[in-house]
Amino acid sequence: MHEYAQRIGRLQEKLQAHQLDGMMITQNVDLYYLTGSMQTGYLLVPAEGEPRFYVRRSVARAQEESAAAVEPLGSFRAFGAQLAQTFPQLASGSAVTLAAEFDVLPVQQWQRLQSVLPHVVWKDGSMLIRETRMIKSPQEIACIREAARIIDGALEDALARLKPGMTELELISAVEHYTRLNGHIGTMRLRGYNQEVLTGVIGAGEAVAKPTYFDGPAGGQGLGPAVPQSVSRRPIQRNEPILIDIGCCIDGYVIDQTRTAVIGELPDDLRQAYDVSEAIIFSIESMLKPGTLCEQLYIHSLGMAQEAGLGEHYMGFGDDQVKFLGHGIGLEVDELPVLAKGFRYPLEPGMVIAVEPKFTFPGRGVVGIENSYAVTDNGFEKLTVSREGLIRL
Repeated sequence: MHEYAQRIGRLQEKLQAHQLDGMMITQNVDLYYLTGSMQTGYLLVPAEGEPRFYVRRSVARAQEESAAAVEPLGSFRAFGAQLAQTFPQLASGSAVTLAAEFDVLPVQQWQRLQSVLPHVVWKDGSMLIRETRMIKSPQEIACIREAARIIDGALEDALARLKPGMTELELISAVEHYTRLNGHIGTMRLRGYNQEVLTGVIGAGEAVAKPTYFDGPAGGQGLGPAVPQSVSRRPIQRNEPILIDIGCCIDGYVIDQTRTAVIGELPDDLRQAYDVSEAIIFSIESMLKPGTLCEQLYIHSLGMAQEAGLGEHYMGFGDDQVKFLGHGIGLEVDELPVLAKGFRYPLEPGMVIAVEPKFTFPGRGVVGIENSYAVTDNGFEKLTVSREGLIRL
């Protein structure tokens, strides 16, 4: 309960700083973060005082799980009156300003809230909750650490099975079988609109270098237009790069990592590009300490890529290049902070970030490395435990 009280308290500090009267939380992941329950409903967090979780389904389960007080949600048309019983300011007729998660709240649902709370002025609170979640507690980091341990076991298990002619789909199936047996929930949640990921991206040769809608440096050919990312049924061949960008979600928290493998040897230029990716990540590690601005990490990495003559291949190719080096992870894969220009957050203890310098060669493949790190008081803890270096089989 203490953990959730701290989270609510941090959010309330932000609400007060922005002169907001409260925030209506509706998204599953945010509900879980603030209450410990992912049941369907509305959590009203006042700027001062205790929050109340109005649950549609399942009330019984929410009462078992939630750190916040639970109240059954009656008729939605009467929700305004129900809210006013606990929060009288909502019935006073005077203007009340509430925040909501505009980045994930459907317009239709927002309009329904407007209809039952007609005098409320609504503001976008997306960054408030995301910034609150940006700093992880020791308990949250422990979950990510456990996910890292499990994905390392899955990687080694899959590599032991890898052989020429094995399809990308078969390889990721081995990873998924291992992780599911060890508690992976079966998906890794994303906040971004229309973005999806299950276990990550595994691909070899030209297939993984094929661009797609996914907001990352490597998309993958996928199983068809209905799933235009990650693995295909393409057989893996000798002497081509195999990108293994995989994750695992334990108790809601994700790890994100990438390793590059090859059956045989990589062509010299791809091997050199891989070496540059390692040089970048090791150089970035020297900058992972409180106070470093997030955009500085990306700018530094971009400079190293350009100095190596690989700028046009860095983090994608051509129009499909992405303009970041990494991202926060936690309950979702795409959390704050983003390591990109314009993100001037200074690193703080408790931030957890995935750093992923990669190089894309159209028609040939993708090489690179990705580790996840927790920022500490004096530097960082590398949460990823898988062996580094080009994996030769």
